[in-house]
Amino acid sequence: MVRKYRTFSKTFKTPTKAFEKERLDREMKLCGEYGLRCKREIWRVQLVLAKMRSTARQLLTLPESDMKRQIDGAALLRRAQRYGLLDESKMKLDYALSLTTPDFMERRLQTVVFKLGLAKSIHHARVLIRQRHIRVGRSIVTVPSFMVRKDSEKHVEFAPQSPFRGGRPGRVKRKKEAAQAKKAAGGGDDEDEDED
Repeated sequence: MVRKYRTFSKTFKTPTKAFEKERLDREMKLCGEYGLRCKREIWRVQLVLAKMRSTARQLLTLPESDMKRQIDGAALLRRAQRYGLLDESKMKLDYALSLTTPDFMERRLQTVVFKLGLAKSIHHARVLIRQRHIRVGRSIVTVPSFMVRKDSEKHVEFAPQSPFRGGRPGRVKRKKEAAQAKKAAGGGDDEDEDED
């Protein structure tokens, strides 16, 4: 008998029907709107959402005086509020059931960077994050799907060593400056040497 010693679980769940037109259109729209690389990023969020909703549904079956419902329910709502998924006015398990995939997508670092105006487009935001230009608090984050907490949102900014914040210029700009300096110094006779 083969034993499986897997210490991890799957992070996403594929759809049961592969070619369902409405779902495919919905996923393509989400991919374009939030600048996602592939549909697996949507499925990953949907699995987190499904687990959260199933926990809330299970807790709602218990009586309100139940200790498990009070402790676990408060923890779930606190976590949802910390990530900006729920307002303080909606701190009930019923509202946790009404969460949707776009609610989670709005809290991704890629979306937050674009909404703050640090990037020209949602795709540019992803590139800036991957190329280590963005930091949250004091640490540089290179994961576009990083979930930004509500209190961390004001600390999303360009990294100090980034050229966008006054750090060392990029490779192309340094090359252009060196060429201009060489031309200004009188070394711009490259065309004449090529002709000889």
